[in-house]
Amino acid sequence: MTTDQAPTVASALSGKRRLVLVTGPSGAGRSSALNVLEDAGFEAIDNLPLRMLPALLKGQTTERSVALGIDARNRDFSTTRLLDLIGEIAASSDVMLELLYLDCADDILLRRFSETRRRHPLAPADSPGEGILLEKKLLAPIRERADVLIDSSNLNIHQLRAEVEHWFAPDGRHYLAVSVQSFSYKRGLPRSVDIVHDCRFLRNPYWEPALRKLNGTHPDVADFVAQDARYKTFADTVFDLSALLLPAFREEGKSHIAIAFGCTGGQHRSVTLAEDHALRLAEQGWQVSIRHRELDRQQPEEN
Repeated sequence: MTTDQAPTVASALSGKRRLVLVTGPSGAGRSSALNVLEDAGFEAIDNLPLRMLPALLKGQTTERSVALGIDARNRDFSTTRLLDLIGEIAASSDVMLELLYLDCADDILLRRFSETRRRHPLAPADSPGEGILLEKKLLAPIRERADVLIDSSNLNIHQLRAEVEHWFAPDGRHYLAVSVQSFSYKRGLPRSVDIVHDCRFLRNPYWEPALRKLNGTHPDVADFVAQDARYKTFADTVFDLSALLLPAFREEGKSHIAIAFGCTGGQHRSVTLAEDHALRLAEQGWQVSIRHRELDRQQPEEN
């Protein structure tokens, strides 16, 4: 459930920095909402003391949108102070402020605390029910000020993500960060890799004395590898596969995908393919980082 009056169109921000304050009772999904906003390209900060908020906004030099998690458990939390800050920020000419409030029915919150066997942060010595009532009373004036109110009582994690993306992500979609890596099979597969491509069938620059001490980032090595008759078909097929899978992974809600290219020593062929693949993905607008594991270790190996 959401409010009907909240601003949702990013183009309506008129170039202003976008600031989303995320709050609500413990257990309602504040942390999950922050994760979604981070995936959508926001710089997400949780549990920032209120006294530091003005300095953060004053010192921000980028145009990147910011999402701040406001927790009633913070030592300097004050309902009055937060409302005053909201008023001050809303009056700013260069900040577009939106207050996202995650709510949840009392009985659902109580069940969530019971299932996790957690004590309520505002009533550690009492029953969770006492803490829920205290926190909701404390946050009631902030709830009334919310631009977007999402009731998570009957939402699973995927439905909650969809709700937050609907209101705050451009076109209802979040960013997918893509990591492209090269590695040596001699040293084993990298950890936490989603997709692996084996380059060991391509012609090997290691056996060329003039190329052996170079690596796959050097134009001479890249040209040598690309002269293999199978190179273009392989590189194009791998790119077409990524072009098919990455949008599907993004729609599924993934925030990070790691693609790895491996060869014998991780110095030549895999590096060339990783460089080419990362560049082609970046040219298509994907957020890409690249890492060459064996080059980073600076330990030359046979490729």
